[in-house]
Amino acid sequence: MEDVSSTEYKFQGKDSLLGAQMLFVAFGALVLVPILTGLNSNVALFTAGLGTLIFQIITKGKVPVFLASSFAFIAPISYGVKTWGIAGTMCGLVAAGILYILLSVLIKLRGSDFLKRYLPPVVTGPVIMVIGLVLAPVAVGMATGKIGGSKLVGDNALIISMAALFTTVIISIFTKGFLKLIPILCGIIAGYVVALFFGAVNFTSVIEAPWFAIPDFTFPVWNSDAIFYIVPVAIAPAIEHFGDVLAIGSITGKDYLKEPGVDKTMLGDGIATSIAAFFGGPPNTTYSEVSGAVALTRAFNPAIMTWAAIFAISLSFVGKVGGFLSTIPTPVMGGIMILLFGMITVIGLNTLVRSGDDLTKPRNLVIVSLILVCGIGGMVLETGSFSIFDISVNNIKLEKIGLAGVIGIVLNLILPKE
Repeated sequence: MEDVSSTEYKFQGKDSLLGAQMLFVAFGALVLVPILTGLNSNVALFTAGLGTLIFQIITKGKVPVFLASSFAFIAPISYGVKTWGIAGTMCGLVAAGILYILLSVLIKLRGSDFLKRYLPPVVTGPVIMVIGLVLAPVAVGMATGKIGGSKLVGDNALIISMAALFTTVIISIFTKGFLKLIPILCGIIAGYVVALFFGAVNFTSVIEAPWFAIPDFTFPVWNSDAIFYIVPVAIAPAIEHFGDVLAIGSITGKDYLKEPGVDKTMLGDGIATSIAAFFGGPPNTTYSEVSGAVALTRAFNPAIMTWAAIFAISLSFVGKVGGFLSTIPTPVMGGIMILLFGMITVIGLNTLVRSGDDLTKPRNLVIVSLILVCGIGGMVLETGSFSIFDISVNNIKLEKIGLAGVIGIVLNLILPKE
């Protein structure tokens, strides 16, 4: 039998089951983003598989990672879909991918240290915190049935959401091995089972959905508002990309910052994100769940991720999958979101703590304070309509996460360092 712990790319049929397992590990988180933001789950499956294949081509099949829906963009996608529709929001997400591509070029020319210089933890940490905190009211509203169109409001909705929440917590803390890698999926299943007892699940969408159907692709339309709102959000995930590459490198014992190089991995992430948005899917990012599965199974062969991508693309053409996912009651997802958005906030806090920066120093205190208050407090900056090179740009509105990102970058550049 082939040694799957080898980091050499070997595409063989015997690894197909390992690839299916990797997709299963990622599945809960993968479909969570489209379910929460109003995007199509089958499209997300398709773009995750396609994005992974693109990433492998660019990195020459050297890195065993699986790319799928990024949690960092939940807030801007949710806002964008409600404000500009899916097509308009996709324009901003295409631009986010282009930002990654430009960063990869800068990394190639100047090395990776320049990002740390212009985007230190004192900026990225609080911006990540804002991502979680601005979504907290949405999570609670969905968990209690007050948001999302759920017919369950009050005790029943809370029972369902808490079943999903507590199951996720218990699995993530008290279990070991493979089960520990899929706490979100276990939480969704538990909440779904409880919802069945309350008659909160409607299977009409499953019955009406065809077995085989082309995913409901949505192509982007030009929207400058979406670009200026979403692109600043992409800065934090770009920084996190380094951590993801270092993490999988520590698992396999390879230095991927040198070979294939972080410029190549960033380029692969960027192109995958832009192409995903072109089809109406969420931005791509490397999945920590899959990295954990790689560590547990010692399946280091990058070709296993090729199999996972093939299964994801194949599954995207099964209409019943999307129909079933649409039956998940809102309170179930609300319970998951309570934990998820809190964890995002803690990740931002941990970014600050691990940096070792003294937050009582006036410079750091000012940057962190203004990012948090302006990002969470509801401040809005508007520019009005204008033209650039005969291209008409509508009123640009900066708020929440986008505003927090811009404020952090500007203050870090203009405030003198001690």
